[in-house]
Amino acid sequence: MDESQADFTLDLSGLLCPLPVLKARKKLLSMPAGQVLHVIATDPMAAIDMPHFCTEQGHQLLRQEKSQTRLNFWIRRAP
Repeated sequence: MDESQADFTLDLSGLLCPLPVLKARKKLLSMPAGQVLHVIATDPMAAIDMPHFCTEQGHQLLRQEKSQTRLNFWIRRAP
């Protein structure tokens, strides 16, 4: 899955916990159910926080990737 397969991309590079999750939550709330949000983060804690957030809120974490400096998450908005 890549950026072109997401309905929206949210670049949260440079933000520290809990801001990546809070901003992703706000964006997901504004999106129609079923759409996909691509989140880019650089805070290592996002690797733990984002999957936990998805589980708690009922969103589907489609994919999670880590490159040298960034984390990528593809999240499908819950119905």
